[in-house]
Amino acid sequence: MDYINTLFMIGALLLCFSVLASSLSSRLGIPLLLIFLVIGMLAGEDGLGGIAFEDTSSAFLIGSLALAIILLDGGMRTRVENFRVGLWPAMSLASGGVLISAALTGGLTAWLLDLHWLQGLLLGAIVGSTDAAAVFSLLQGKGLNLKQRVGATLEIESGSNDPMAIFLTITLVEMLSSGQTSFSWNFALLLIEQFGIGALCGLGGGFLLVWLVNRVQLPVGLYPLLITSGAILVFAVTNKIGGSGFLAIYLTGLILGNKRVRNLQNILQVQDGMAWLSQIGMFLMLGLLVTPSDMIIIAMPATLIALFLIFVARPIAVLICLAPFVFSWRERLFIAWVGLRGAVPIILAIFPLLAGLEQAQLLFNLAFVVVLVSLLLQGSSLPLAARLCKVEIPPQPEPLQRTSLDTAIQGDFELLIYQLDNANWCVGVALRDLTMPADTRIAALFRGNRLLHPTGSTQLALHDVLCVVGRPRDLPALSKLFSKAQPKRYLESRNFFGDFILEGDAQLGEVGKFYGFEVPEEMQDLTLAAFFSRHFGGHPVVGDHIQWEGHSWVVAAMDNDWILKVGLKLGEGSSGPTLGF
Repeated sequence: MDYINTLFMIGALLLCFSVLASSLSSRLGIPLLLIFLVIGMLAGEDGLGGIAFEDTSSAFLIGSLALAIILLDGGMRTRVENFRVGLWPAMSLASGGVLISAALTGGLTAWLLDLHWLQGLLLGAIVGSTDAAAVFSLLQGKGLNLKQRVGATLEIESGSNDPMAIFLTITLVEMLSSGQTSFSWNFALLLIEQFGIGALCGLGGGFLLVWLVNRVQLPVGLYPLLITSGAILVFAVTNKIGGSGFLAIYLTGLILGNKRVRNLQNILQVQDGMAWLSQIGMFLMLGLLVTPSDMIIIAMPATLIALFLIFVARPIAVLICLAPFVFSWRERLFIAWVGLRGAVPIILAIFPLLAGLEQAQLLFNLAFVVVLVSLLLQGSSLPLAARLCKVEIPPQPEPLQRTSLDTAIQGDFELLIYQLDNANWCVGVALRDLTMPADTRIAALFRGNRLLHPTGSTQLALHDVLCVVGRPRDLPALSKLFSKAQPKRYLESRNFFGDFILEGDAQLGEVGKFYGFEVPEEMQDLTLAAFFSRHFGGHPVVGDHIQWEGHSWVVAAMDNDWILKVGLKLGEGSSGPTLGF
């Protein structure tokens, strides 16, 4: 019992300290995942804790489970509408991008450390994919509201490129173990098998879980457990029959998060906590597994490999893979910079150790240093990179809290809570004078410590808390009415979108007459929406901008692929593309 209690005490202390230390992330600009990793290293055999942990099998087991839960949460938070602008670019990066990064990094590693080319390529495969845990955590933790085209591409890529890296790593480990020195056609067949089975199992498992959750009556707290256990079952079964379990569980989460599911908002809150617990536990464990003193010998070559991956291999892969798609050079630059490496490379580096390969420990140490450099250099500079590359847009207003109301699944109603502040124009307005979406009601109103029964004559006051019943589709309208996003100073909406907001169906000829510039005859009848769609291949997003006729034009509001509003900055330059009409 003393031994067990000691383990509980150490585990609880590490977890509590990691959670409390997370407050340093925003103050010091250090990536949160790096803090967890460093705490694990400090608790390890070379640190203050002196804990000796060398069980690679347990580390691989725990790490794989944690990654599965993180990918499930990431899939549930990825909106399927993002696929219209980010799917094919992300798939290009998740497949070709991993191969190009692995080949370039592997070639340098083999030359720099005098290794066999297959050993070098193995390291390239290990560090070749961006990490979903790192990307999801840092993009959300830094509060970055990216242009949809950029954010969607990064999220889908990070959630779907792990299977390629895992497949390459396993294939190369098997080749080195068997003494094979060349690829065969089986390589392509195995790749198709992994991705095909993974996709089918993930989609099938997702729809099955949606059907199951909506038809069984359970206590509220059991729904998240049902989804998590069901998704892990999909993950395990897919791996068992030769598919990619990581791709399957990501797609399962994607289906769950984009369908009408009982108690979805409450499930998402629990999943968020489970994802954080998985990330903390995984990075603490990986920090314990490594021996920092072993890193000193290979610190210099490992850092050179990391810098080559960040500044050469990743940008070349992005340049090649995004060539067929409509991205500005600033967007490409930012996507190249967000090639974050996290837990996945370290877990993949355990494969050679488990297989007993020659130079396995060297590969593990190299991968660990690459991750450290990536988190420290790229992770800490994400806000600055987003600002310099101009890929941020003003955030959309959101309620303080959302809770699912499961009186009727098909009704899809939620309880939305808002608090009024000085920025809300509705302060002082009577409820009967508000224009609210159909089928929405103000269920309760809190003023100070009092609960008021709202009537049509009730006037809203500063700091009132409103409990509104509505549907998710009405969230933008309700949030615009009762909430006010607080953008960063350089992203204030008026400054970002320009001096005037025009309708998307306004004709260029009429706009030119009104603002005093000439429009070519062949473009007189062209609407602003068609003007943008012609340039951005039918998939413009909020924040897309064009410099034309000496003015800057910015997409201000969208409905799927249709532009509703366009901002106009008169006489101002723009870093956006200039059209050659």
